[in-house]
Parts: sequence; C-alpha cells; structure tokens
Amino acid sequence: MNKIRIGIICPSEIAFRRFMPALGKVNGMEYMGVAIANEREWNGNLTKDLLINEKKKADNFCNTYGGKVYESYSTMLNCEEIDAIYLPLPPALHYKWAKKALEKGKHVFLEKPSTTCSKDTEILASLAKKKHLALHENYMFIYHSQITKIKELLEQQVIGNLRLIRTSFGFPRRSANDFRYKKELGGGSLLDCGGYPIKLIQVLLSDVKIDSASLYYENDIDLYGAVQVTGKEATAQISFGMDNSYKCELEIWGSKGTIYTGRVFTAPVGMETTICVKTADRENILKLEGDDSFEKSIQHFLDSISNETMRLIEYQELKQQIRLIEEIRERG
Repeated sequence: MNKIRIGIICPSEIAFRRFMPALGKVNGMEYMGVAIANEREWNGNLTKDLLINEKKKADNFCNTYGGKVYESYSTMLNCEEIDAIYLPLPPALHYKWAKKALEKGKHVFLEKPSTTCSKDTEILASLAKKKHLALHENYMFIYHSQITKIKELLEQQVIGNLRLIRTSFGFPRRSANDFRYKKELGGGSLLDCGGYPIKLIQVLLSDVKIDSASLYYENDIDLYGAVQVTGKEATAQISFGMDNSYKCELEIWGSKGTIYTGRVFTAPVGMETTICVKTADRENILKLEGDDSFEKSIQHFLDSISNETMRLIEYQELKQQIRLIEEIRERG
C-alpha cells in the first residue's frame, strides 16, 4: 500500500506541537505541507498583520518539518498529490472545509468536535460513506493505554458491578481572544472540554441517555456545565468548564470497590500514568508506561482508510457524539 499523503489546513498550534511529532511516528503516512487561508477564505477580516503572522507560522512548519506552504486552502484541496487532510480549525469552520475536502475525494482527520450541530455531522458522515472516505474525530484520549486498562479492569469486574461513574474536565479561563470564548467560531465549554467526558462515558457505558443537564452562560457562551446520564450498566455524572480550577479525572464506583485516575484526558506524551484500585481489603496503584494517544489516533485514522467496517463504526460514533451534545445544549 502506498503512503497516504496528508496536508494540514491552517498552521495551528496543535498541528505544530502535537500532530506533527505524532505523525512522524506513524508508518504509512507522508506529510506534504500546510495551507494558509487567502483573503476570500479567511473567517473575518484578514489584515496585513494577520496574513504576515500566518505566513510566518507556515514557514516555521516548513523549516521544522519540511513540506511546502500552500497559498490557499483551495489550492491544497485541489492538489491531486494529497490524499488526506488534517483540519485543526475552530469548530464552526469544520463543516465547511471538511465538506469541501470530502467532495474533492480527501480523507478527513478532524479535530473535535466534528461540527457544531448534528445536521452538519450527518451530512459529512453521509458524504464520506458515499465516497468511501475516512472521517475521523480526534478524541485521542480513548486510544491511551490508561483507558484500555480501565476497560480491562471493568470487564474483569475487579470492583464488582458498576454503580456510578464521575468524570470532570475543566481549566482556568484563557485569553478573551481564544476561539473557545467566541460563539461565532463554535466556542463554549460544552463543545470544547465537555465533549471529552461525554465521549468517555460512551466508551465505558452502553445505551447512554441524558437524564438532566445544566449550562451556565456569560455573554452567550456556556462557561461551565454539569450533566447526568444513564447507561445500561450504571449512572454517570459529568462536569466541565473553562472558567474553573484545573480538573481532569475519572472515578468509577462499583459494588466491591472504586477505580480512580487523573489526567484521563490530557496525559502528556510519555508520562507515566497511574490507576488507583480500592477494594474492601486492599489498595493497589497500577503504574502504566508512557503512551502517545495522538500517534494512536492517527494510526486509527490510517487503518480506517482501508477498512470499511472501521469507517462505518466511526460514522455512527460521530453522529451519536454530536447528538448527545445537541441534546445537552437543548436541555441546559
């Protein structure tokens, strides 16, 4: 199989800092370059200073990782030498550019969330299916060894039958210029940090249903929230926020004990993670070797390109994730 040639739309920080180092570890993919928006493609007013800054970031990509700078997103999408696109744009721009990429026959690796509404995600999934293309949403933490081990412990019923899951993800307020605080760019805690625990609950429970939801707004942006859900196996409590102290954890309460772990969504590459398992007669701290969930997410994307079953499963997971987010938004 020939290598899948991938290009990046937008020289974003996550693309430079996380995607590219991880991509270099994946055999079977080749980086081609990074595209910057031209004046027609830019979301908002493209000033001279903004354009200079974008070009500087793109040049830094090439100086660091090689490849070339594409002078517009459309130029990259029209390039027959590119098979796949990585889209780390703000959420409100995902639908537009993912749809254009799929229409040009490109596989699409999307930063989360897939889009900002279920209608748009359904259209993308339908188009990808029709054209036999991979459409991948980068909730990379689900591929981390931490999650794999926790699922193994639950299958072994180390803490008995499930009773309750609590999971939280939040961080202090960031700059006012951050897209997370701009409604027009798809901002808000639910779409950003809220998506992580919502995704995790679907990994751990089946037949997830929303029981209740609360979202707290400031200037039309939800800053933090809480959700209660019920799955076939247990109930779960979810909390999230982007005006909070830092929290990133998972606690699972069973009939015979508990499982606890931190940094469940954001374990840095190579960091040793721990899982605490408590039962009536003992406490066991499991230490896991460092992992790279971004690398594994890219590998999953690559594997799905040649595996129709994987693609079909992912289309359904994409749609279920945004449907739950949309229901929470409506109830909150």
